[in-house]
Amino acid sequence: MKASRLIILALLIAAVACFFIFDLGEYLTLESIKAHSGALHGQVQANPWWARGVFFFGYAALTALSFPGTVVLTLLAGALFGLLEGTLLVSIASNVGAVIAMLISRFMLRDWVQKRFGKQITGINKGLARDGTFYLVSLRLIPLVPFVLLNPALGLTRVSMWTFWWTTQLGMLPGHAIYVNAGQQLVRLKSLSGILSPSMIGTLVLLAVFPILATRLLTLYKARKAYRGWRKPKRFERNLVVIGGGTGGLATARIAASLKARVSLIERQRLGGVAVHEGSVPARALSSSAGLVHALRHDLRTASQSANEVDFAGVMTQVKRLVDKAVENASPEHYADLGVEVIMGEGRLKSPWEVEVNGRTLATRAIVIATGSRPWIPPIPGLEAAEPLTCDNLWSLRERPERLLILGADAGACEFAQAFQRLGCQVTLVCEREGLLKEEDAEAARAITTALAADGVQIRLGLSPLRVEEVDGEHRLVCAVDDEEEEMLPFDRVLLALGERADIDGLGTETLGLCCADDGSLEVDEYLATRFPNIYAVGSVAGPYGAPHVAEHQGWYAAFNTLFGSFKRFVVSERAIPHAVFTSPEVASVGLTEAKAQALGVEFEVTRLSLGAIAGAVAEGADDGFVKVLTERGKDRILGVTIVGDQASETLAGFVLAMKHKLGLNKLANTVQLGATLGEASRVVAVAWRQQRRPARAIGWAERLHRWRLGGQRS
Repeated sequence: MKASRLIILALLIAAVACFFIFDLGEYLTLESIKAHSGALHGQVQANPWWARGVFFFGYAALTALSFPGTVVLTLLAGALFGLLEGTLLVSIASNVGAVIAMLISRFMLRDWVQKRFGKQITGINKGLARDGTFYLVSLRLIPLVPFVLLNPALGLTRVSMWTFWWTTQLGMLPGHAIYVNAGQQLVRLKSLSGILSPSMIGTLVLLAVFPILATRLLTLYKARKAYRGWRKPKRFERNLVVIGGGTGGLATARIAASLKARVSLIERQRLGGVAVHEGSVPARALSSSAGLVHALRHDLRTASQSANEVDFAGVMTQVKRLVDKAVENASPEHYADLGVEVIMGEGRLKSPWEVEVNGRTLATRAIVIATGSRPWIPPIPGLEAAEPLTCDNLWSLRERPERLLILGADAGACEFAQAFQRLGCQVTLVCEREGLLKEEDAEAARAITTALAADGVQIRLGLSPLRVEEVDGEHRLVCAVDDEEEEMLPFDRVLLALGERADIDGLGTETLGLCCADDGSLEVDEYLATRFPNIYAVGSVAGPYGAPHVAEHQGWYAAFNTLFGSFKRFVVSERAIPHAVFTSPEVASVGLTEAKAQALGVEFEVTRLSLGAIAGAVAEGADDGFVKVLTERGKDRILGVTIVGDQASETLAGFVLAMKHKLGLNKLANTVQLGATLGEASRVVAVAWRQQRRPARAIGWAERLHRWRLGGQRS
């Protein structure tokens, strides 16, 4: 460590030591202000400049060191110096201290602050990127992050010192004035009846309504700025128009209609969206059918069956039949019965309050965009001529390709690779990265890689596709192995599983100037609102979690915030969002993995339990796998769970519920579950966690007690 940092560190340690050694916190209480206000006021009268200097230095030091007590000192400023002078002193001193705290964080505490307050800093960076200095001022007016934490947190951003200074000065000034005035009123109280004086009541009202008032004023200012240049209709036909009839759009419309709002849902093709017709639903049906074929093939009674005997066309037809059954309730008539007007057509935004469809213009108070996503097709030369398969056209495939090439490395690619391999294709899975499933637990990713290889999938990692060539009627993918070498991979069909892009073409987002991310998704805030306070987005359009269950989860927030946002809005909860890889074995997870926890600097402990220790898994022959639970070090709070094994997605449900409602492992250990089922996993792993952390001293005393009760016998 450099000498300058050592000196600063020594000064910080000395300041902290003095604070606690001399018990300075004792003087930073309301009782202390009342008890010493007379004497302190006398000192101010006798030594005005000295008193002001000491106060200024003390306030700035407390703020710079992020110590508690600045609120009490702000009240004291009102008692000693009055409203105007007290506000001026507090405002400048707090700003000086805030700048010092920010510089200390930027200079030497970056890693520590990132470790302790990484989540808050991530939110701040998003806000700065979205709204800049306006966001900084709003943070000061409405302390989303406590003042003593906000200063070092901003030190980790790229905000300039000048911007930090003036936004802090401006944003904190109203709050300082209110608290200084409160201190001036508090010190004047002679009896309990003084609380009922008009000035005191007015001060208490100001303290209560200031955050609400600041929120309203900032919201109005932001809305006025966004709507500048647009004319609001004089009357509205709808409370809400939802564009897109996928999982998220249907959930939003259904919930809004249940709240008796007048809702219109616009869909250009068919209700249900990509997830039901081409995405997760048919993919699950395909994996299930392939799993059944695999089980029959490995059953001793049917071991003579070969891969060529699989009725590939029959399997794909059955998948289509299951999808049709899954969308039976997703009909215009069904939603009309729920109170939703369904309009089949292409919706386009004309203004922040108007949507054009089929030549009609609907005037609506709020709009929710839920247009879903489409497969991403990489710009590989020659790929288009090979007629690549995607989720859009895969399900019409009836002839089994002998050699199927799959590009991708995430859940969808792995699921398709295993399913088609089990249905008799020779699958080659090509990935540019050095490993599959980078978002999953490393041990889980290795387990899936091993399972795919065991099924016969050829996994080629670290290959970069360059072009597709056709030689003698045979398609070949040319890949770069390193800087100089190339490798050719022949194939009959190629399936792209490289992710999705938000489907906003033709929607008119450019007309309204809605900002988009690299994947095409709209930039939204923590409430799912775009730059226009009445236009929201859910699902893939809101990024980055486009899964159907996430879109449905967001639907409630979008419906409530659009209809009642003028009174109360809810921040979208992302506390416990589960996801799964539906291979065999399955991978299901929620919360942090070990790698993510380490990246965030979170201190954690790992409890790992083999499924072989769970009677239900053994009984079903599903004991090949594990449950891994991350907990906060020294506590039973669950940070993340990863399960690898058959029915892992079902087994995860208990852990998701526990994380959502902040139930620790101690409570899971005391929860009775059905015996000989996989549902026991949550209780068994919780008991294992508890056993590993039994207090040795208490166990020793218990042993002595039991021995004493047996008359001191030793076995």
